[in-house]
Amino acid sequence: MQFDPRDLTHEELLRFYKAILRPRMIEEKMLLLLRQGKISKWFSGIGQEAISVGATLALQSDEWIMPLHRNLGVFTTREMPLHKLFMQWQGQKEGYSKGRERSFHFGSKEHHICGMISHLGPQLSIADGVALAHSLRKENKLSLSFTGDGGTSEGDFHEALNVAAVWNLPVIFIIENNGYGLSTPVQEQYRCESLVQRAKGYGMEGVCIDGNNLLTVYDTIKGVRDYCIREQKPYLIECMTFRMRGHEEASGTKYVPPELFTQWAEKDPVKKYEGWLLLQGILTYSVMEQMKAAIKDEIEQELQLAATAEPLIPNTEEELADVYASVEPSQEAATNDTGASLFSTKSIRYIDAIKEGLQEGMRKFPNLILMGQDIAAYGGAFKITEGFVDEFGRDRVRNTPLCESAILGTALGLSLEGFKSMVEMQFADFVSVGLNQIVNNLAKLHYRWGQAADVVVRLPTGAGVGAGPFHSQSNEAWFTHTPGLKVIYPSSPEDAKGLLLAALADPNPVLFFEHKALYRSISGEVPEGYYTIPIGKARTIREGTDISIITYGAGVHWAMEYTLQHPEISVDILDLRSLLPLDYAAIRNSVSRTGKVMVLHEDTLTGGIGGEISAWIGEHCFELLDAPVVRCASLDSPVPFNGELEKNFLAKSRLATTVDRLMRY
Repeated sequence: MQFDPRDLTHEELLRFYKAILRPRMIEEKMLLLLRQGKISKWFSGIGQEAISVGATLALQSDEWIMPLHRNLGVFTTREMPLHKLFMQWQGQKEGYSKGRERSFHFGSKEHHICGMISHLGPQLSIADGVALAHSLRKENKLSLSFTGDGGTSEGDFHEALNVAAVWNLPVIFIIENNGYGLSTPVQEQYRCESLVQRAKGYGMEGVCIDGNNLLTVYDTIKGVRDYCIREQKPYLIECMTFRMRGHEEASGTKYVPPELFTQWAEKDPVKKYEGWLLLQGILTYSVMEQMKAAIKDEIEQELQLAATAEPLIPNTEEELADVYASVEPSQEAATNDTGASLFSTKSIRYIDAIKEGLQEGMRKFPNLILMGQDIAAYGGAFKITEGFVDEFGRDRVRNTPLCESAILGTALGLSLEGFKSMVEMQFADFVSVGLNQIVNNLAKLHYRWGQAADVVVRLPTGAGVGAGPFHSQSNEAWFTHTPGLKVIYPSSPEDAKGLLLAALADPNPVLFFEHKALYRSISGEVPEGYYTIPIGKARTIREGTDISIITYGAGVHWAMEYTLQHPEISVDILDLRSLLPLDYAAIRNSVSRTGKVMVLHEDTLTGGIGGEISAWIGEHCFELLDAPVVRCASLDSPVPFNGELEKNFLAKSRLATTVDRLMRY
């Protein structure tokens, strides 16, 4: 192993030595604590320290890094307080995640480190978002994301690299090729000679280097950083290394041929660099022992400090409060008690209200970025963003490649840098491709380490337009089960605009469902200008005394149509508007007015939100009921294409008979 110091001074070379020695000694202590039962799990990076340390040294301290399990050197090189890291690993409240996350599944905005999730691929596209933020601001900065040889098989790897290349983003992707994904060797993971060969396929440059040579890693990344910023392009670096311990300690290493340990022990990144420094006379044995003694003392002192942490006592109120980032009260627009603006109104269609909401949001928030397939010059599948490029420009209204997961990850990355974003799914059905990013990354981010995910996802949804099984699903219930998300489903133009503006102002991830069949079939009075309607507040459409219909979306119009056709029945109609959170007070009030309740929704019966609402009413409003709560929902089948089959599928076809059954109880 040849070391080339280039123009580094002796002081810098010794600082590098301390930087690589420190995570090694911390790890050795952690393995001891693991055997003593003082920590529960550990993913060892012994043998790979040169990559984490070299990469972090080569970046500016305010450039974001997206590390994984074996990147302790990133955290230590960024000088994160060691006692707080110990508290994190021991599950203490004073750690970085209040005891809610394990090992390296946490982040720190102060140190520009974004915490990983167990699904490894999604980290890569977060780096895209951060790099996009730097590019939009014309800043000479980049982002860096780690992945392993196993992670390159995930679709997120392809999507993230493709987006970075297509959008010319200054981001470095590092592959730590240590030969194994848990126990799966690389020959069972890919067939190309080297993973860096994939760079050409994405139209980017790449290089394969010795990942155990600290100075090679540092010098390469320092040079690549300059290239990425100068050329505004991404770069792929494959670092060849070896994992000297198991995937995690419990998995062992029996699957690894013993001779590999012998071969790679000769390439130990700490010992090799240490030996070179000694040989060059830059480091003496005396200084080396002093350094090791100082680090050992630091570790023991920081462990003692960590031991002073108070035992964690769960606080239910705090746990629930930290699921969402706090929302600042809106002071920008005058509103009445229901949220409607006091300004003048005009009659417009549902689709035009959404368009106006987006326009007002773009004018209100100059840091708002719109992303989606075909939304730029074409205006999107439904022409909602038509003309936006002329007013706001292509930087803020961005066509995306066909990669929903990476774009949602990019949106999260933008949020790290203080941007807002709206991601349009061409159809709500396609959100399944980005499900992981939404339910595991966006939804859990604030609860895990206090970082808001300021992202709105628009989802054209619903049947009734003859679009078949993959363009007609009502999939809102996929998300109402996920804490950390907010789910909105407006039924009127006024609500569509006001709730969309509220969603854009909200720092939390919001899923905004808009029914395609309502786009051009429903019109109504809509306040002009900027106004918001509170998220989580239902709306009483009409009060009644015979039965309550609790519904949302197209169901509101079905209920109103039925009521007009049956004036002999006094129907109370409650439009939920927000499905997460639910307005339980409004639900209870509706139940109290009638005593007979139907929950109506277009979603299929089994697993729909109607089951949750029915259960809550049964548990909390039992004394108010004069009959069992009934549900009216669509068939438990995919959405059919044929018009008659679709009508038969929809809940509307069973509304009258369900009301009749409830009234006769």
